[in-house]
Amino acid sequence: MEEIQIITPEELKKKLEQGEKLELVDVREDEEVAQGMIPGAKHIRMGEIPANLDYFDKDKEYIFICRSSRRSENVCYYLKDQGYKVRNMIGGMLEWTGETK
Repeated sequence: MEEIQIITPEELKKKLEQGEKLELVDVREDEEVAQGMIPGAKHIRMGEIPANLDYFDKDKEYIFICRSSRRSENVCYYLKDQGYKVRNMIGGMLEWTGETK
Protein backbone atom coordinates (compact mmCIF):
# COMPACT_ATOMS: atom_id res chain seq x y z
CA MET A 1 0.00 0.00 0.00
CA GLU A 2 1.31 3.42 -0.94
CA GLU A 3 2.38 5.75 1.86
CA ILE A 4 0.04 8.55 2.81
CA GLN A 5 1.55 12.04 2.74
CA ILE A 6 1.67 13.59 6.21
CA ILE A 7 1.90 17.04 7.71
CA THR A 8 2.87 17.77 11.30
CA PRO A 9 0.72 20.03 13.47
CA GLU A 10 3.67 22.48 13.57
CA GLU A 11 3.93 22.58 9.77
CA LEU A 12 0.18 23.10 9.45
CA LYS A 13 0.17 25.87 12.05
CA LYS A 14 3.00 27.65 10.20
CA LYS A 15 1.18 27.41 6.84
CA LEU A 16 -2.01 28.82 8.38
CA GLU A 17 -0.07 31.65 10.07
CA GLN A 18 1.43 32.50 6.66
CA GLY A 19 -2.08 32.79 5.28
CA GLU A 20 -1.98 29.73 3.01
CA LYS A 21 -5.39 28.65 1.71
CA LEU A 22 -5.71 25.02 2.80
CA GLU A 23 -8.52 22.50 2.58
CA LEU A 24 -8.84 21.09 6.09
CA VAL A 25 -11.35 18.37 6.94
CA ASP A 26 -11.99 17.30 10.53
CA VAL A 27 -13.41 13.73 10.63
CA ARG A 28 -14.08 13.53 14.38
CA GLU A 29 -17.49 13.00 15.96
CA ASP A 30 -19.72 15.94 16.92
CA GLU A 31 -18.91 15.81 20.65
CA GLU A 32 -15.15 15.89 19.88
CA VAL A 33 -15.50 18.84 17.50
CA ALA A 34 -17.51 20.70 20.17
CA GLN A 35 -14.28 20.85 22.21
CA GLY A 36 -12.62 22.88 19.46
CA MET A 37 -11.67 22.71 15.81
CA ILE A 38 -8.92 24.32 13.76
CA PRO A 39 -10.44 27.54 12.34
CA GLY A 40 -11.42 27.10 8.70
CA ALA A 41 -11.72 23.31 8.90
CA LYS A 42 -14.78 21.62 7.42
CA HIS A 43 -16.43 19.04 9.68
CA ILE A 44 -17.40 15.79 7.95
CA ARG A 45 -17.58 12.81 10.31
CA MET A 46 -15.54 9.80 9.22
CA GLY A 47 -18.66 7.70 8.65
CA GLU A 48 -20.13 10.37 6.38
CA ILE A 49 -17.14 10.69 4.03
CA PRO A 50 -18.44 8.18 1.42
CA ALA A 51 -21.77 10.04 1.23
CA ASN A 52 -19.96 13.37 0.79
CA LEU A 53 -17.59 12.54 -2.07
CA ASP A 54 -19.18 15.29 -4.16
CA TYR A 55 -17.68 17.84 -1.72
CA PHE A 56 -14.15 16.85 -2.75
CA ASP A 57 -12.34 18.09 -5.85
CA LYS A 58 -9.63 15.86 -7.35
CA ASP A 59 -7.60 18.96 -8.27
CA LYS A 60 -7.24 20.06 -4.64
CA GLU A 61 -5.26 18.57 -1.78
CA TYR A 62 -7.10 17.92 1.48
CA ILE A 63 -5.59 17.72 4.95
CA PHE A 64 -7.46 15.35 7.26
CA ILE A 65 -7.61 15.76 11.02
CA CYS A 66 -8.95 13.65 13.88
CA ARG A 67 -8.10 13.19 17.57
CA SER A 68 -4.90 11.14 17.24
CA SER A 69 -4.53 10.72 13.42
CA ARG A 70 -5.70 7.08 13.20
CA ARG A 71 -9.19 7.76 11.78
CA SER A 72 -7.93 10.50 9.49
CA GLU A 73 -5.29 8.07 8.19
CA ASN A 74 -8.05 5.57 7.33
CA VAL A 75 -10.00 8.31 5.54
CA CYS A 76 -6.82 9.25 3.63
CA TYR A 77 -6.34 5.67 2.39
CA TYR A 78 -9.99 5.48 1.35
CA LEU A 79 -9.93 8.78 -0.56
CA LYS A 80 -6.51 8.14 -2.09
CA ASP A 81 -7.96 4.91 -3.54
CA GLN A 82 -10.72 7.05 -5.07
CA GLY A 83 -8.10 9.26 -6.75
CA TYR A 84 -8.03 12.24 -4.36
CA LYS A 85 -4.96 14.16 -3.13
CA VAL A 86 -4.78 13.72 0.62
CA ARG A 87 -2.50 14.44 3.56
CA ASN A 88 -2.86 13.30 7.17
CA MET A 89 -2.08 15.57 10.12
CA ILE A 90 -0.08 13.22 12.32
CA GLY A 91 -0.68 13.37 16.05
CA GLY A 92 -4.13 14.81 15.47
CA MET A 93 -5.76 17.35 17.75
CA LEU A 94 -3.90 15.82 20.71
CA GLU A 95 -0.74 17.41 19.28
CA TRP A 96 -2.33 20.64 17.99
CA THR A 97 -1.06 23.74 19.83
CA GLY A 98 -2.59 26.34 17.52
CA GLU A 99 -5.84 28.24 17.73
CA THR A 100 -9.18 26.44 17.93
CA LYS A 101 -12.73 27.72 17.60
